[in-house]
Amino acid sequence: MNCDNKNECPCTYTCANHAKCCACVAYHNRDGDFPACFFSAKAEKTYDRSFERLVADRNGR
Repeated sequence: MNCDNKNECPCTYTCANHAKCCACVAYHNRDGDFPACFFSAKAEKTYDRSFERLVADRNGR
């Protein structure tokens, strides 16, 4: 995994981990959820980072 995102980070939330992929994944993992880049743009804007939301997003719901 590339830990420094050279591409534009898709997350709309401003935080200390913005565009720092490894730190972001580790942060969300501690809370049992997922970073914004795992979601579609529409789902990312809900700020719901749960596994359930991820599955629903991947299934087009």
